[in-house]
Amino acid sequence: MMATTHALAGLLLGALTLFVAPELAPAAMLAGFAGGLFPDLDLYGKHRKTLHFPVYYSVATVPALVLAILVPTAQSVGLATFLLAAALHSVTDIFGGGLELRPWEGTSERAVYSHYHGRWLRPRRWVTYDGSPTDLALASTFALPLLFVEWGVIDPLVTVALGISGVYTIVRKHLPDVAETLTGAIPAQVRPYVPERYL
Repeated sequence: MMATTHALAGLLLGALTLFVAPELAPAAMLAGFAGGLFPDLDLYGKHRKTLHFPVYYSVATVPALVLAILVPTAQSVGLATFLLAAALHSVTDIFGGGLELRPWEGTSERAVYSHYHGRWLRPRRWVTYDGSPTDLALASTFALPLLFVEWGVIDPLVTVALGISGVYTIVRKHLPDVAETLTGAIPAQVRPYVPERYL
């Protein structure tokens, strides 16, 4: 799934705080947005392995949620929401496509690496690939309720995330050709630093 889909899911998780502690909602929403994005910061390196922890984020979320309930501060609620969004991101990537340059071809059996299990978890392909129309529909579904949240930062954040999602969906199937053209022009001494899926 797109990073923006995960970010919007995290933002929506944070917005749930409005029902129990509205004064902490801004911290929770920003932390959820950041937590939803965070695992994809490994995009250039060993994607879905370096910062994706489907088990460990989930385990770390439990004490963080307990702390947030017992000591509800912006910091504790933010930490819990960040971890919950990162866990959700790491787990839901299993339901997307594989980790290949053209995931719509369905040739990879690598969705997310589980450090706990010491192996790659296979893709379920419910969302066939990042940037698919289904992915855009999912991002839009997460965004819709957020448009009713009355907090100045939310509307522009949601609008920008949806805009990026829409553009990415339009160009997604052309990106592998661009990547192959660019990597073909890379000098030999730089090639060892280029992620394997681009070569």
